[in-house]
Amino acid sequence: MKKGIITVLLASFVLTNITPVASFALGDKNDQPKKVSITKSYKQRAKSDNFKYEYINYAWWDNFNDPILTGYIDRAIKNNFDLKMATNAVDEYYQAVKIQFANQLPMASVGVSTAYTKMPNTTSSDFQFVTPAFANYELDLFLKNKNKTDMSKKNYEASLQDERAAYIGIASAVGTTYLNIVKLDKMIELQEQIVQDRKVIYDLMLARNKEGLTSTADTVKANKAYIAGNTNLIDYKKNRTMLLNQLAVLLGENPNNSEQLTRISYDNLNFSGNIPTEISSDVISTRPDYIKAEKMVERAGIDVKVAKKEFLPTINLTGVALFLAGDIGSLWTTKNALAALAGGLNLPLFTGGRRIANLKLKKSTYERILNNYYKTNLTAIQEVNDALVTIKLDEEKYQDTKKQSELEREDFGYSTNRYEEGIISKLDLTQVKENVLYTDKAVVNDKVNCLINYIGLYKATGSQL
Repeated sequence: MKKGIITVLLASFVLTNITPVASFALGDKNDQPKKVSITKSYKQRAKSDNFKYEYINYAWWDNFNDPILTGYIDRAIKNNFDLKMATNAVDEYYQAVKIQFANQLPMASVGVSTAYTKMPNTTSSDFQFVTPAFANYELDLFLKNKNKTDMSKKNYEASLQDERAAYIGIASAVGTTYLNIVKLDKMIELQEQIVQDRKVIYDLMLARNKEGLTSTADTVKANKAYIAGNTNLIDYKKNRTMLLNQLAVLLGENPNNSEQLTRISYDNLNFSGNIPTEISSDVISTRPDYIKAEKMVERAGIDVKVAKKEFLPTINLTGVALFLAGDIGSLWTTKNALAALAGGLNLPLFTGGRRIANLKLKKSTYERILNNYYKTNLTAIQEVNDALVTIKLDEEKYQDTKKQSELEREDFGYSTNRYEEGIISKLDLTQVKENVLYTDKAVVNDKVNCLINYIGLYKATGSQL
């Protein structure tokens, strides 16, 4: 009796868990082509960052013929903190799969300890050594644990698409922000000329007003136009500074140094890529949000299977072995060994309706996720169509704006000739020049908007252009 008590006490205090680790493959034979095992994929990710450049179709950005832009995208890929967090999330889901997979394997525990005991109302005492070992295995006869591992794998696969979407989104944000900064550089240049011309107009009208040739009301209007032009110039500079700060954060750098960020001149912008007039519907199936929605449907389906299997019994196999001796020299001998093997089956008979409610819950969740999958499909088609029509119409608008700009310049040429012939005043010529500058600003705005539209199509197709 005493030895039995000692054995129980020692075994309860000294157990140390040892969990075996094994590799596993992601997916099955019914998966789509080009899918790789989770272990291989993870090892490849650890060895190289090339997958990040594949995410964003890095070669497509060469169509802008701007090494500064591609350099910024490269810096964002390496330093952006949102991207680092997205990659960390993938790592977390990978480890979660390994943890869940461990539940499919036997669990073993081993320990060693010593104890000194003295029973009440006795003068004798014992010094005991014990080495207990336990093993337990839930027999996955109905594949419930395997299904749970498959669910974790789907979460991992979905996290890869979240990561891919993050990389595409950041690359698009860098490109869009950069082009808007280039646009504002040119807008500020043109606005400064407008402000200078309005100052000239105001000075001329002020002089004419003193001579009685211009009314005070017209002079005040000229002054208001000059002040308004200067206000617009300040807004442009403010917006450019804010975009520079935003670009710095996207690059994972300190915004205090954002004014040092270089960029190409607007006049050297040159996109040489081919913009398709139509996109195959197959491109929808490569978008990260579409693939993620598909993985979530698959996961929800497995979740329903697991809920059904909760009605089935749980089968456990347990093995116990221990060595018990009064001296350590004879501890590991057969006469001091004890071993036992047991099996058990457990089937809950009454859980207050929990299992039935859980099954209904999982079915409803599946329907919701399935509807989200259908919605994601429609939204993807809408975004691609919106991007295509925006490109088409904005390109037409840009061409019309360029023609208008050419006509304004032609008109300014005629006005210059008339000024040189003394037919019109310098005031009239300066006012015509402002029209040229305004149409130039419209051309700048429309051209950059077209380039940003190309980035919008790139993002809508999941970078698969």
